[in-house]
Amino acid sequence: MSSRVPRGLRLGLDRARDGLVPVAWVSLATGVAYAVAGLVLGHPYPFFAAVAAFSALGFTADVQPRRVGEVALGISLGVGMGEAIQLTFGSGPLQTTAVVFVAVMIAKVLDPSPVLTTQSAVQSIVVLGLPIVSSSGGGIGRWTDALMGGAVALVFSLVIPRDPRRRPRALARTTLAELAEVLGRLGRGLHRGDPESVADALQRARSTQALLVSWEGAVSSASATARFSPAWHRHVGTVADLADACEFTDRAIRTTRVLARRAAVAVADGHADERLAGVVEELGVVTRRLGALIGSGRDAAEAVPELRAVAEQLGTAAERDPVRHTLLSLLRSVTFDLLRAAGQDERQAAEALRQRGGA
Repeated sequence: MSSRVPRGLRLGLDRARDGLVPVAWVSLATGVAYAVAGLVLGHPYPFFAAVAAFSALGFTADVQPRRVGEVALGISLGVGMGEAIQLTFGSGPLQTTAVVFVAVMIAKVLDPSPVLTTQSAVQSIVVLGLPIVSSSGGGIGRWTDALMGGAVALVFSLVIPRDPRRRPRALARTTLAELAEVLGRLGRGLHRGDPESVADALQRARSTQALLVSWEGAVSSASATARFSPAWHRHVGTVADLADACEFTDRAIRTTRVLARRAAVAVADGHADERLAGVVEELGVVTRRLGALIGSGRDAAEAVPELRAVAEQLGTAAERDPVRHTLLSLLRSVTFDLLRAAGQDERQAAEALRQRGGA
């Protein structure tokens, strides 16, 4: 039966199925905002409350309280500015120019988010374009409706059933897997003395920045949800661990970029180091395992013995070859940060790198 359904329709039905829960929640929030504004404020037609709730929540499954708050603030600011200009000067092209300029400048002072700026401008234009008689609560009725709708959306953003750890964990797995791939390619390039593999590793290391930014944003959103949502408050500590893992992975990737640049110079000069390459590849394998542990919610410390095994191979003795000494120093730094990402404190990570041995 499914084979006879056109592909476009099938994809559309899949999207509708995936969006069923988010749409249900935003629809409920819209109705609640309308009802609450009507009951609390006594407005017979509080449609701006519904507009504010709908716009602030959106349809995404990953509702972020910070983003909801930004949109709600932008809507309230825009509606308030539109009300003030219209009551004082009426409506027209000059008033529209003025209200957009003032609303956007105030939004930029309050927050750098383009979401807040856009909403404040759009809502001020909408309000100014509607006659005052459209307000069901007097001169500032639309503004109070918008405030109420934004408040309802913010409450819903904290109680919508979702695990705030899910997205940071998924991004942790993806980001660390990408770092593992970089280390693997770098190791193969060092092993064969292949400049193309090393250059490819460097390019991939540079392209990880977008993943790190997404991970950091997801952690920030999860932290806000865990702090303020009664249902998820018990996970504050877990989210803090994810934030630490993100920070130390960022450091490890930054150092890996430097390592790749130094390796490129070494390979170009004819340096191929099979033993060191083997350690780099091994570190890549352990990094992938660390990402899988964090991504699945298991204890990241399970990867510590393997990271310590890599650290023992790096040694602490001075190297006569300055190129090899530089590469080993950078590898020690990457391993240190990955140990921290796995939950080791500074003393434990440093102690692991003081073990005797050497690649």
